[in-house]
Amino acid sequence: MDILEHINAVHREVSRTGETATVLMRRSYQADPEELWDALTDPERMKRWFWPVTGDFKVGGSFQLQDNAGGEILECEPPKRFKVTFGGPTSLLELRLIPGANASTELELEHTVSELPAPGGAGALYVGPGWEGGFLALAMYVDGTFPTDRTPVEVADDPVMVDFNEQSVRAWMVAVRDSGTTTEKDLYEAAELSMNQFAPGREL
Repeated sequence: MDILEHINAVHREVSRTGETATVLMRRSYQADPEELWDALTDPERMKRWFWPVTGDFKVGGSFQLQDNAGGEILECEPPKRFKVTFGGPTSLLELRLIPGANASTELELEHTVSELPAPGGAGALYVGPGWEGGFLALAMYVDGTFPTDRTPVEVADDPVMVDFNEQSVRAWMVAVRDSGTTTEKDLYEAAELSMNQFAPGREL
């Protein structure tokens, strides 16, 4: 896997309004919106590349990722966008699918979180690298390179994925620094925690 190719395929932005921080990501996939939407919302397909999920998949319903976060389904416009709470009412996640050229689709993820444990935009380091791993897994699933004999958790623990996560944390450090939303001290402290979570054993 060309790690830098996948790192460079993602556009990252970090912003802050008061105590609310927003992470924005974009990546293009070689799949039409309907196909990508199905991969993102069909529980049987999601568990192959992302995570087992259960719930009542309609507006007003709820979902639960196995042994992970859950939330409420606030808005849904297939195959264009959906918006949910993720892990709590102050954490809002929206995915938008934008048709591109040659049957491609641009996927845009916006995660807005209030009451982050890290000051300012440094909190992006707690969520950005995690979602980026999901973006990579989706790309591998769409192009047929995601291993069919391993679970997403097993793939996530692969040394190559840990290398990817390390580079992702470093890329998010640049995005946070460029946003001007936090101090260098708070950025570095959040980055250390992020590295310990997503790439254990690696140092800044």
